[in-house]
Amino acid sequence: MRRPRTVLRWPNSGRENEKKRRQSRQEQMKNSIITIFVAMALLVAISSGCRRRTNSEEEAPPDTSTYHPEATPASQFERDLKYIRDAHFAYVWVFSRKDGKEFTKEDSEALRTNAPAVVDWVTTDSNRKVIGGSNFAINPPQVAALEKRFKIEDYSGK
Repeated sequence: MRRPRTVLRWPNSGRENEKKRRQSRQEQMKNSIITIFVAMALLVAISSGCRRRTNSEEEAPPDTSTYHPEATPASQFERDLKYIRDAHFAYVWVFSRKDGKEFTKEDSEALRTNAPAVVDWVTTDSNRKVIGGSNFAINPPQVAALEKRFKIEDYSGK
């Protein structure tokens, strides 16, 4: 008969291995809890951002920018007048015929000969008005000649 093999075990070797396994599981658990905590902290930090949130427009700071767009002028005359004003002329005049009719070629020639210092001319309101812009005043004798034929409105500095 053969003898059964007997395995000799050290008295505490099984318990020590189990204890080591338990400790490694605890460390793994501890590491995963720390990882989850760090991930949650990063998520909170990213989602909250660095700026202060406002619930309404009243809490928002006032607009201090220098750009404020102007409303578009309603009529063609206003748009043309704005065009001349945007050129920053010192003098702006609006000429119209006394009878209210359209300007003719002779009227245009009279304007150009009596107001040679006017740099920019714009006809508007179906050729019933002419807007002129200049950095120099029209001489008084020439103004008198123009007033005989045209109604002159001075928009300088308005």
